[in-house]
Amino acid sequence: MKEEFVVQEEYVSGEERNLTVLKTSRFFAGDGFTVYDCKGQLVFRVDSYGPDARDKDELVLMDPQGRCLLTVKRKRPSLHQRWEGFKGERIDGDKALFSMKRTSLIGRSRASVIVEVYDKPGVEYHIEGCFSQRCCKIYNAAKKLMAEIRRKVDSTTSVMLGKEVFSLCVKPGFDGALAMGLVLVLDQINGENYFESGTTESPVHPTTED
Repeated sequence: MKEEFVVQEEYVSGEERNLTVLKTSRFFAGDGFTVYDCKGQLVFRVDSYGPDARDKDELVLMDPQGRCLLTVKRKRPSLHQRWEGFKGERIDGDKALFSMKRTSLIGRSRASVIVEVYDKPGVEYHIEGCFSQRCCKIYNAAKKLMAEIRRKVDSTTSVMLGKEVFSLCVKPGFDGALAMGLVLVLDQINGENYFESGTTESPVHPTTED
């Protein structure tokens, strides 16, 4: 059995982790994110770059202290919206660790996405579902579920929250930093569909699990 691809070893756990992802701007696709664990502790952050974030070709995933964990960069030109991932803060000349692209030009919001890992033959991931509806599953090459994106339900009121707050469930053995890096790219690929069927619930600070 092939080992899972790891970008940051410290974010690999032997237990399932349920993270809450909060989009820090409700107006522009690709703006910042904050990510919390089930105890309400900050795990990851992606700073907002303001109204031009939709045109940003490079995004950096950081830990709570601002240390760069993973950089994703758009490759141009690319009809399939190919992005590449780099460990830490990317500098010119760095070699990418993986690439991510849509598998089809048709059916934009529901097109599947493939993650190809460089220098690791046979290690790849497939993302199926509809990110704009916050309903995606990430599978490895053996079709084993490694992470899942789904709508967030407020456990105190049983009300489904708006799409700016959603859950990221990371399975045992899968790198949480990689999972969140894939979320960043999905948001860029399907960002314009972000409010195609939005709700009016206000976001809440995530302190409890679903």
